[in-house]
Amino acid sequence: MVFFVRPIIKNWAGKTTDCIFLAPMSKTLGTVVLCFLWAVALNAQTGAEVTAAVKVETSPTLDGNLSDRVWQMAEPLTKFVISQPEFGLPSRVKSVVRLVYTNEAVYVGAMLYDNPKQIRRQLTSRDKDEMQDVDKFGVLFDTYNDKQNAFYFLVTSANVQTDGRISAQGSSNGGYDTNWDAVWDSKVAITDSGWVVEMKIPYMSLRFAPTKLQDWGINFYRFTRRYNENAYWNTVDPKVAGLVNQSGLLKGLQDLKPPLRLSFLPYVSTGVSSIPTNSGTYTTWLRNGGMDVKYGVNESFTIDLTLIPDFGQVQSDNVILNLSPFEVQFQENRPFFTEGTELFNKAGIFYSRRVGGTPQGYYNARSWANQNNYTLQKNPSSAQLYNAIKFSGRTRKNLGIGVFNAITAPMHAKAVNSQGQMVEYETEPLTNYNVVVLDQALPNRSYVTFTNTNVTRNGGARDANVSALDVSFLDKKNTYNFKIQPRVSVVTGPNAATGWKNITTIGKVSGKWQWGFLNNIESKHYSHNDLGLLRAPNEVSSNASLVWQQFTPDRHFNYRRYAVDVEHIMLYNPFVFTDLRYNARFLHVFKNFWDLSLNISGKPVWSNDYFDLRTDGRMVKKTPYAFIGLSGSSDSRKPLFMRYSIGYANFSPIENDAFTLFGMGMRYRFGPKFSLDADFQHSFDRGNIGFSHFDALGEPIIGRRNVKSSTTVFSGIYNFKARMNLTMRMRHYWSNVHYTAFYNVLSDGWWTDRPFETGYDRNFNAFNIDAFYTWDFMPGSRLIVAWKNAIGPDAALMGSKYDRYGRNFLGVFGQPHSNELTIRLIYFLDYNRLRNTKKDA
Repeated sequence: MVFFVRPIIKNWAGKTTDCIFLAPMSKTLGTVVLCFLWAVALNAQTGAEVTAAVKVETSPTLDGNLSDRVWQMAEPLTKFVISQPEFGLPSRVKSVVRLVYTNEAVYVGAMLYDNPKQIRRQLTSRDKDEMQDVDKFGVLFDTYNDKQNAFYFLVTSANVQTDGRISAQGSSNGGYDTNWDAVWDSKVAITDSGWVVEMKIPYMSLRFAPTKLQDWGINFYRFTRRYNENAYWNTVDPKVAGLVNQSGLLKGLQDLKPPLRLSFLPYVSTGVSSIPTNSGTYTTWLRNGGMDVKYGVNESFTIDLTLIPDFGQVQSDNVILNLSPFEVQFQENRPFFTEGTELFNKAGIFYSRRVGGTPQGYYNARSWANQNNYTLQKNPSSAQLYNAIKFSGRTRKNLGIGVFNAITAPMHAKAVNSQGQMVEYETEPLTNYNVVVLDQALPNRSYVTFTNTNVTRNGGARDANVSALDVSFLDKKNTYNFKIQPRVSVVTGPNAATGWKNITTIGKVSGKWQWGFLNNIESKHYSHNDLGLLRAPNEVSSNASLVWQQFTPDRHFNYRRYAVDVEHIMLYNPFVFTDLRYNARFLHVFKNFWDLSLNISGKPVWSNDYFDLRTDGRMVKKTPYAFIGLSGSSDSRKPLFMRYSIGYANFSPIENDAFTLFGMGMRYRFGPKFSLDADFQHSFDRGNIGFSHFDALGEPIIGRRNVKSSTTVFSGIYNFKARMNLTMRMRHYWSNVHYTAFYNVLSDGWWTDRPFETGYDRNFNAFNIDAFYTWDFMPGSRLIVAWKNAIGPDAALMGSKYDRYGRNFLGVFGQPHSNELTIRLIYFLDYNRLRNTKKDA
């Protein structure tokens, strides 16, 4: 989605984020002339657009018609300036926006002038309007006026809603929580003069300080698809870092009386699951029920609670064959862990997949069963979540507070011994996960954040505690940034250890020329893996980067970006060299919104890999290489959208060591309701060197191998109407590993030949189909019917027979598949509505 410089850039290209969200601003007339004059004076002082808030007694009717007299009480806001692609020019299309508020909600009305025949209005899923053929309008509210935290609400010309939260830069997602969902209403109408938007945003969907008179940061945003034009009411300069800090001001909101924010989301689900295994097919009837609760402790703080959660209806993970020594990171798809978590993710030490993830002893259970001559009957691959709770909000002094807590059940593998007795093996004890965050917003988009994660396991199992401090300062002109991020980890129980880490960053973050220097130091025993994800500790890395960007179109390009960075890596203990890397990327977006990227990267010298051998203190030499890649895509405004990528790497001292990759994708829109997408990616590494196995004496053995990997994804969506759609996604992944030689590794990391061994080749297939019918039949309420199909857990295709991608792709259909069909009903209950209904009765 959008909201930061790079997504904005992609928007210009009409791709990935063609919705450069909000930087919207709202203007409200003062109820008093003096208030209006004050606003004008302030505008002259700050350079930002200012409007005075207008409070009304009667709410406008949301019908896509701005004829209500209440709209005429607000000053019309008309000055929209292009941010991309032609920064600084007036918008090509006229917009007239008005804003009023009542005791219950803020209302936004917009007349968006245009030729009705040229308005793009493709139907999409909620929060999924990127790269689609739609026009959009949105509003952003910085309710604390701190220039770094905001809520945004956007609606497309087909009346499809998108919303989210923005926080200060610093987290892995760039400070954007696009998974946050609020309950609000909107209406859209197409007229002879263009299109009309009416939005109602209840106070229960916002957070603000409990003061009698307050000012909010605000901005309005309009995206016109046929021009790929992003325009804002308050000017948003793409050369300036940040979006919320470039908002205008909504002055004089008085006597806001937010309702009691208490809502319930009860759900019931049912279905059937069938899983084929070597010991038979297991059919399970699925029945579940639970509830999510949201409670506003006060105007600013909210408690989110999930009881007996069911996470079955989520997209399948993109499983791969992992040859590296590091864990694969999977995307979080569970709604409770994706919504409203931007504060918890800010320090980058919270990986929510740990909660309810794979039990620690999951992989040991099979070895335990084999060693004791047991037959393994059951080994749950994920821990059961009892409940989880989030408490978050921000005080009137701009102090953000967040508390997260979750408890998972003890998990056991079950096996049968020779006497037929059931034996249990604990794979995960009862575990409590906790996160505490204190985030103080400072002037000039600066902040200080303290984060603590704690994992406590029952009995004598491993416990872990990590504390992180993030301090970020920007100058008054928002040009230079200095950041320091120390961390300390303490592990008790088995393998107890204490470690530390620090990241120091300094750079120029605004302007055509930008640069940065980063230093990262991690001690040998630092770890935040119990509730976070850290692949390689015990490192000292330094990175220098230089970027030049063209923000104003010229004769040939709408946008250009040239970026170069160099990274030097050493081991912390012992303090020795490990790696040197370089990367250069050149992006060009042409006048017709096609784009072309050139990537040059590599390692100029032999590197020392201290992790691949899976043996503490041992190192293996890895070859230098140079890579060149080309990628690009066509104009995404067209019904047919194409993308491609090709790459080649070599210049290694080893013969026949070339690496090639090829990718091709295509999306076609058959109309405003139906679109299909196909994507194919293939890579072939002819001389991959890496860990293979341990010999009989426990010595690590490496091998040279040919590694082929291919991924095919077909996806489609049919939108019956704005809040009803059917989506389907099929993914097939194939990886084939063929060893050609094996080597012993000397103490200095160099290799020596050893006799060839058989039996280590791999042929891995993963196949999933996910289909979801979703109907949002009223605000906050949803019906979901899901079908999930996957290749059986014990299915295997032999590499000698299935040695090509096509044979593997067809072969998976001949293997037994697991199937799951479920139905879930979620119903939104607002306490205030229930109370009013009872009073009326």
